[in-house]
Amino acid sequence: MNLRNFRILALITIVILTLGVVVFAAVAQDVPREETAIFDIDGGRVVDPELWNPFVPGNRRDHGLHQAMMEPLFILNYETGEFVPWLGVSFTANETLDLWTLTLRDGVKWSDGEAYNADDIVFTINMLLDPANVTLSNAADLQTWVDTVTKVDDLTVEFKLLRPNPRFQLDYFAVKIWGGVNIMPEHIWNGQDPLTFKNYDPEQGWPVFTGPYKVTSVSENEMIYDRDDNYWGADVEGIGLPAPKRLIWTWAGPEEARAALMGDNGLDSLMDITLGTFEALKEQNPNVIAWLPSLPYATLDPCARNFEFNTVKAPWDSADMRQAVNRAIDRDEIVRIAYEGSTVPSRTFFPAYAPMNRYTDMLDYEAHPVWNFNADEAKAMIEGMGYTMGADGYYALEDGTQLTMDITTHEAFIEKQRIAAVLVEQFQRVGINASTRNEAGGTWDDNLFNGNFDTRMAWYNCGSVSEPWASMDTLNKRWVKPVGERASTNGWRWSNDRYSELVDQIGTLPLGSPEIDPLFIEAMHIYLDELPTIPVTQARKLIPLNNTYWTNWPTAENNYTSSWTWWQSTHIVIHNIQPAGGS
Repeated sequence: MNLRNFRILALITIVILTLGVVVFAAVAQDVPREETAIFDIDGGRVVDPELWNPFVPGNRRDHGLHQAMMEPLFILNYETGEFVPWLGVSFTANETLDLWTLTLRDGVKWSDGEAYNADDIVFTINMLLDPANVTLSNAADLQTWVDTVTKVDDLTVEFKLLRPNPRFQLDYFAVKIWGGVNIMPEHIWNGQDPLTFKNYDPEQGWPVFTGPYKVTSVSENEMIYDRDDNYWGADVEGIGLPAPKRLIWTWAGPEEARAALMGDNGLDSLMDITLGTFEALKEQNPNVIAWLPSLPYATLDPCARNFEFNTVKAPWDSADMRQAVNRAIDRDEIVRIAYEGSTVPSRTFFPAYAPMNRYTDMLDYEAHPVWNFNADEAKAMIEGMGYTMGADGYYALEDGTQLTMDITTHEAFIEKQRIAAVLVEQFQRVGINASTRNEAGGTWDDNLFNGNFDTRMAWYNCGSVSEPWASMDTLNKRWVKPVGERASTNGWRWSNDRYSELVDQIGTLPLGSPEIDPLFIEAMHIYLDELPTIPVTQARKLIPLNNTYWTNWPTAENNYTSSWTWWQSTHIVIHNIQPAGGS
């Protein structure tokens, strides 16, 4: 196919491999390829493409919703450490850190022309503060912190907190990791039940957000957005109208199929892939680049990779059993096989960024070992808990109950699947009958937060990039819910009184306070003794970007922002890429 002359007046058939079934999708389009930017959908196929409510369980935002339409108040720029103003101008706290004042940008409009103002902020936050809506995304967090939210004038809102929180902007309103608390249009959402409202009705022009694109068509495997030339930011300095007239998010199936699609210039941004696939892709398409121009090519993701337990499910409710599992993990083998040498092992669940290394370097890893691979010790610990090795090579209790382990992974993420495959072999070697299987993204999340899982290979101890509280708080006992009742975080259901007390104390201290250090050390030593989750590796993201049709992608040399294209910070990327005149 001559992609330079590719126009979507023709019917294009995309072969999509989903759950082993071949699906053919023909879409009539009318925007030239050179004016269309095409992104890989991070989380795989979209099970409910008509769900545009970003708060309800099972919602998806990574198919363009929060990259093209739903704009944040601020974005944390990893490369500069600054808060980039977007819909907000400033967010400041009083001296006691319990009253925060938000100032909005003047002139912002929703895509239907209505003004975006303080009424929308107050409406959305009060919706999330309603105890009846506690299962909505961010609701439990805000109910933990916010006492009242008050309109001062059309562009000013005050948040009165229940107690001091120096991280209120950073953790909830700054796209620190992936996304944040998003504001909805009061004139559409008022009177709707936020627990059931899907926010999708093409005849009424829904969904309505403030971004520069409107959704044109939806399906499980492809979302199409067309530029709104009436976008509020078109003439605003520092924002402007993005160059692409059309954005497409598409899911083409397994890694090999998606890489082949980019090889033929059918993708401009591809989600994280393996080193071998990337090197083959570069051979096929020399216009493909990554964050670094040479090995390891990748950038460091803020969410380290961890092996996660359901800590209320036997036998993983035993810290001794979890320590035995840790003894069985050979991280060097995982790095060598699953990553082809392109990452490093982890001692904690924090990303190995310089600000976090200052904290993790203070820990006593001799007294609280985590890198302690020893298969013989693992077996001895298992036997000490009453298991006997059977003729089949697996441990079992006296009543015949075999020691099994079900490791679930997300169907879209080859990195975690490769780690899990190595872990299965390692656990089998020490007598644990382990197996792994993939789950659809929505199911995978639901099973975690409802407590319906055994073990997982994941990254959900995530949140900290420059200070330790956010990640540590994911394990706070205050989030624990009974199995079957949805938790907002701490789906592992680990509960330790002293750890939680220490984390709560850290949460009240200013960023960078030296008083944090001893609290951090004590809490993390409790974590390392208990291991409700096991640190495995640092996460590298090898994200191929295609210069054939679009240039000025973020790289280590052109580091105006991070290179993620599934985060809400993708707004910065979309506003910066420029036509390349590719063929």
